[in-house]
Amino acid sequence: MQNVAGKKVLITGAAMGMGKIYAQLAAREGAAAIILWDINQAELEKTSAELKAAGGKVHTYVVDVSKLEAITAAAAQVRSEIGDPDILFNNAGIVRGKYFWEHDPLKDIALTMSINAMAPMYIAREFLPAMIANRGSEQRVVNIASAAGLISNPRMSVYCASKWSCTGWSDSLRLELEQAGHPHVRVTTVNPTYISTGMFEGAKTMLFTPLLTPQYVTDRVWAAMKVGRPRLIMPWTVYCSSALRGLLPVRVFDWVARHIFGVYKTMDSFTGHGPQ
Repeated sequence: MQNVAGKKVLITGAAMGMGKIYAQLAAREGAAAIILWDINQAELEKTSAELKAAGGKVHTYVVDVSKLEAITAAAAQVRSEIGDPDILFNNAGIVRGKYFWEHDPLKDIALTMSINAMAPMYIAREFLPAMIANRGSEQRVVNIASAAGLISNPRMSVYCASKWSCTGWSDSLRLELEQAGHPHVRVTTVNPTYISTGMFEGAKTMLFTPLLTPQYVTDRVWAAMKVGRPRLIMPWTVYCSSALRGLLPVRVFDWVARHIFGVYKTMDSFTGHGPQ
């Protein structure tokens, strides 16, 4: 896929941050429809106005992706008004940075799992049948997971659980599509470290691992999406940590992660943004 010209692109968590940048990239490449889902109506309207002023063909939907019924209703509306998307970015996500026993069962645990783990599956399930049937066109599903879906970390137990779930499901979906003979539908699983969007405000960086910028991440994800790259892990230190975790005894890796790489201290000063 050289560009997304003529394609219908659906992005969740699209009002701000990386979701907004994906929408800008879609507009720049001449997408036939840019479908924006977000719970924040005010910011969604601002982003829509900016994109339309730049010539983008934008359609906005206020959707709470933590609720299956909201996803189902919005998907039906998209199919009726625009048609099924060719490219899906499961970008919406939240984080709670605290010890597991400090999490509220509903406001923290259930909400995090609903948005980060369940919503990508529900949304993909809505649109995959049409993607599979559309054999004459390259189709894409991009699932934004996290390095926390590969490496455990204190004060991130629920977030890690949600991103491990997303990572495992996403890569299994890729294999299923390949095995079932649907090579035109390609799945990319993205596992980045901390990104400077405000979502991880206060988080500390790790050894040789700078805070990634949204533009850097989205540019790489966009390129990976177009070629249908199976997995995008960034930066290289995540590969290193994953390899060491598989090679070293648990306690030895814990010591290295805590005292050498500083992984286990990254959330000590976390504040984030929005209600926690």
